[in-house]
Amino acid sequence: MSLSWITPADRIKKLPPYVFARLDELKAKAREQGLDLIDLGMGNPDGATPQPIIEAAKTALANPANHGYPPFEGTANFRKAITEWYYRRYHVLLDPDSEALPLLGSKEGLAHLAIAYINPGDTVLVPSPSYPVHFRGPIIAGGVIHNIILQEKDDWLIDLGSISDEVAQKAKILYFNYPSNPTGATAPREFFEDIVAFAKKHEILLVHDLCYAELAFDGYQPTSLLEIPGAKDIGVEFHTLSKTYNMAGWRVGFVVGNRHVIQGLRTLKTNLDYGIFSALQTAAETALRLPDSYLHTVQQRYSMRRDFLIAGLSKLGWNINPTKATMYLWVKCPAGMGSTDFALNILQKTGVVVTPGNAFGVGGEGYVRISLIADCDRLGEALERFRQAGICYQSDVVPVCF
Repeated sequence: MSLSWITPADRIKKLPPYVFARLDELKAKAREQGLDLIDLGMGNPDGATPQPIIEAAKTALANPANHGYPPFEGTANFRKAITEWYYRRYHVLLDPDSEALPLLGSKEGLAHLAIAYINPGDTVLVPSPSYPVHFRGPIIAGGVIHNIILQEKDDWLIDLGSISDEVAQKAKILYFNYPSNPTGATAPREFFEDIVAFAKKHEILLVHDLCYAELAFDGYQPTSLLEIPGAKDIGVEFHTLSKTYNMAGWRVGFVVGNRHVIQGLRTLKTNLDYGIFSALQTAAETALRLPDSYLHTVQQRYSMRRDFLIAGLSKLGWNINPTKATMYLWVKCPAGMGSTDFALNILQKTGVVVTPGNAFGVGGEGYVRISLIADCDRLGEALERFRQAGICYQSDVVPVCF
């Protein structure tokens, strides 16, 4: 019997292909062929979750009280730990009962926020390139995406002046993310002040993804949207424990900010999920209370890899300015080669996995993202494979290869 009459909803058909799923397929085939892959594609931190977090999880697992359904709004202790962390980091006061909500990872929350607040036909402002869920969530919700194309000449910052009054007046939500995935760009405090003023003028909800708050280097401290006076009136901010604490598979994140927006998201989630396993929330409390010495170790690890890879790529013709945050390098493709072709060429010739820039939207074309998720020995092996395979940067003037 044919099942051709069982078709996905239009909202699914409208989604562009998910490049990370395609990469997983290609990686599986390469491994079947016995290829030794060096996977620098996903932002999946290497290394173990810190032992104090694991021990806290073990203790919580042994407590029978943790094995029932957790509270829909998250445990009171975890919400308190979230708000204490915010005050410690940014001197931002938050009410743990109404202005903080635990999430099954920030990706889940970002997508569900779109469903909670976007009606079919609503205009949503999204920088391009951007973390995919920033535009995929609104597409699923039926929103109309207005891409704000970011430019290298602008240091990958949103040019608010490029958004016409007509578009701004129609827009309901603006998603943004600094420090940025995929570009690694950072935004000064003045930018946050400007975007808050812009949102207030046009009555736009700001959704800021502060995923890389603590993966910052060289003395740089990222700005929280909520540090800006009045931001809580028109905005929310998402964070995840995946990157800083090597907890990607634990699926723990949170959102803070405007209580009315958070209540709407809470209402949706109450109808869709039961939240995070209580034992994991207990472990997450421990993560947020780790001493700064742990953070310094993580920051040093990634900054060392950043410097090592930039130096190695410079010998292959690339000129890359050091990023002040995130776990990525945003690398220009050789002239005349698209990002998908370049990423596939690298994979086929070297067994090194990178992410094509168009995975992050139309504004990412012409670049690939390289994740700093391997130690320097492994990164050195990747660079040597590049050299042997002739992978190098070619400008539109002259090939440069060493």
